[in-house]
Amino acid sequence: MSKKIIFPLLPVLVAASLTLSACATAETQGTPSPISQDASSSPGASALVMGEPWVKASKDGMTGAFGILSNTTNHDITVVGATSPAASTVELHETVSGSDGTMQMRAKDGGFVIPANGEFLLEPGASHIMLMGLRSPLTAGDDITFELHTSDGGHLAFTAPAKDFSGANENYEGSHSTDDGHGAMDPSAAASHPASPTQSK
Repeated sequence: MSKKIIFPLLPVLVAASLTLSACATAETQGTPSPISQDASSSPGASALVMGEPWVKASKDGMTGAFGILSNTTNHDITVVGATSPAASTVELHETVSGSDGTMQMRAKDGGFVIPANGEFLLEPGASHIMLMGLRSPLTAGDDITFELHTSDGGHLAFTAPAKDFSGANENYEGSHSTDDGHGAMDPSAAASHPASPTQSK
């Protein structure tokens, strides 16, 4: 009697086991892993690269960060913001000629657009990342961390060394401040500086 009861149940048990296994596999495949979720939340991160980053050493107040942003995709990428623990405020700035002929720094409306398969240069006397309200002095050799944010929800973290640099006659807090309080530059020197200064020892 027992054999007649047990054997008919085996196909049922095997079928049930296969069904449960298939459900478990479907649930596993349908739920993305934390790694894939992180990647999808930062679509621009792997496509954007910061090359030769550096920050102008400064005792206090304001300073600028520079480098070369490279876009490895076939579509434009727009950097819309930046943060750094080194400063209370970080903004994307451009330098334009004012009505009096001086080069004036101001927030870049719309952010930095890095063209498809192209580069965007950040340098003294031109577009740059402005750090305002430095939390402590930045001396040559210090490493400053940043995070850039793109319009598509991506982000790019990088570290830039502080370097001594006196080119472009930057005046972040001078008496010739502009309406937005970021100072002026000597236009005659702005075009003749090196992109990246030599690290002072």
